[in-house]
Amino acid sequence: MSDLGTAIDPTGPASDGVAPSLDPSSGWRLALRPLALFLASRLGVFMVVAATANILKQRVSDGLVLWDSKWYLMIASSGYVRHIPPGSGNPAQSDLGFFPLLPIFVRLVHNVTTLGFSSSAFIAVFLLGAGASVAVWWMIHDLWGVRAADRGTAFVVFSPGAFVLSYVYSEAATILFVALCLLALRRRRWILAGLAAGVASAADPVAVAVVVPCIVGAYVAIRDHRELRALWAPILAPAGLLAFFTYLWVHTGSPLEWFKAQRAGWQGGTYFGSVPRAFGHLFAHGFEDPNYAVKAICIVAVIAILVVFFRARPPATWIGYVVAVLALGIISPVIGVTPRLLLRDFPLLAVLGARLNGLWFEIIFGLFAVSMAALTVISNGPFWTP
Repeated sequence: MSDLGTAIDPTGPASDGVAPSLDPSSGWRLALRPLALFLASRLGVFMVVAATANILKQRVSDGLVLWDSKWYLMIASSGYVRHIPPGSGNPAQSDLGFFPLLPIFVRLVHNVTTLGFSSSAFIAVFLLGAGASVAVWWMIHDLWGVRAADRGTAFVVFSPGAFVLSYVYSEAATILFVALCLLALRRRRWILAGLAAGVASAADPVAVAVVVPCIVGAYVAIRDHRELRALWAPILAPAGLLAFFTYLWVHTGSPLEWFKAQRAGWQGGTYFGSVPRAFGHLFAHGFEDPNYAVKAICIVAVIAILVVFFRARPPATWIGYVVAVLALGIISPVIGVTPRLLLRDFPLLAVLGARLNGLWFEIIFGLFAVSMAALTVISNGPFWTP
């Protein structure tokens, strides 16, 4: 087995900030490559869900509508409630604790197809995931070419947390619009970057990290090229978040209702407490609780991946996003560093896959795929919240 140093592709990223030239007629054919990877990964998840559903004597669709899915479907079908229920913990949980982008897409599919909301949600998530795989592929291709884009995209769509790309969850929307933003920033399309970031900021609280690469990109462009137009990116980046909070202000009477809903229904711990709690529980109780065990293992994996990530010298915008997402996960009382957080921090996975070659790539890809299947099974059980 070769060591990790020789397994890393020595080719560095392009330094001129210009996208590689490409025959436009080949663009659609190249898009089939990430779509094939995405379809293969979704087929794998579907087979595991179907087998698990057969064992548990439930419908396959029940295995794809889990946990937070019900809140997204509730928002899509009925809109947001106006008040947080009394109490704390489970009794106080409400749809006010969730961002609106995925429900908007589900509602749009429902209006176009007239299908039920669950079926519309499956279609919306699938289309968003397919688009996300293509956007990630092009993002990597701009730096390292076709083969690296194939490898990096494979690591994203087969990563341990990628099982949720088939569930009614918001990760697919987050990845799609953040990847479009990072791609546009590299190509200096500042308004497009800001618009993509603005949409992403309405997808998920972690997706708000996309504001950071917009700030970084604008700073570098102004410092190196006096390109004041770059300010459009950070100006537009929080548009979705601000629109959502403005809506909550009108709808509920408080622009801070999301924070109140999260605190009342979910965030019972202390800030910065999730990571030490995961290791503390692991040391005290071993692997009896998958929640804490998975978080602890994921933290160790992220540390190792960061080594490869920084050795690859990715763009400053990618670094800004990766660091911001990890910071949000570490600060949160409940999120911590999980497979889902790592999926949303997809440039880490993309760089790892793009820069590894040979046996190391095959080993880690295999571990990722097996872990994704295992988490799919566990997520359908009664003991773990993905």
